[in-house]
Amino acid sequence: MTSTKGRLALLRSDARGRVRRSAGQRAEILAAFDGSGVSAAEFARLVGVKYPTLAGWLHRRGRPGKAPAVRFVEAAVPPTEAFAPVELELPAGVRLRFTSPAQVPLVVALLRGLGPC
Repeated sequence: MTSTKGRLALLRSDARGRVRRSAGQRAEILAAFDGSGVSAAEFARLVGVKYPTLAGWLHRRGRPGKAPAVRFVEAAVPPTEAFAPVELELPAGVRLRFTSPAQVPLVVALLRGLGPC
């Protein structure tokens, strides 16, 4: 049970035992997260929501002022003995830096795993 404005309310769950929250409850949780200043994982733990659930809500809600979609272009780099560090800037200010040619397959797999931004 949970307290809602001084009264107790039962949390509904589906056949698999997952707690169901109304759109209004999700909006309240997301608004609280926006003002919390903590990581999504920490916030999910604090409010009793599984992190993947919170991440899904955030993804579906989108972000105000969301950065434009990322476009990928192919670049040909001549082979050299020295490898200069490469830094990619992703949406939301995330920077990805790799310093070795051996890291290129890992970076490619990471970017493919992110899917369309």
